Amino acid sequence: MKAIVIGIMPQEKIRERMLAIARGEYHPSPEDPKIWFTSMKSLAEVLSDENRGLLKVIAEIEPQSIAQLASVTGRKPSNLSRTLKTMANYGIVDLKRVHKRSSQSLERPRFESLPSNTKGEPR
Repeated sequence: MKAIVIGIMPQEKIRERMLAIARGEYHPSPEDPKIWFTSMKSLAEVLSDENRGLLKVIAEIEPQSIAQLASVTGRKPSNLSRTLKTMANYGIVDLKRVHKRSSQSLERPRFESLPSNTKGEPR
């Protein structure tokens, strides 16, 4: 199972970190988080119990479309689409267009959360 390391840092610190990386001033280690959230609240919203259940269903049945996933989960396609787009923005799922339809793939991630140190950099 592939581990996805998640970091939590204020938006301004995330921006500063990205700019430092772009300038070559900071070189992230392979253990550094690949996914960043600006708060525990935003992390909790994206990885809520309901959304983690959705990830489990995707991993188990590997649906070919949002419509198929909607029929299995009982959720509305528009709601699923919005949720999956949010997760895709964070790199949690991959959404792919197949013949004018969105389908999703998932690498069955497990999550570890590493708190940032006082400087806003990963430990």
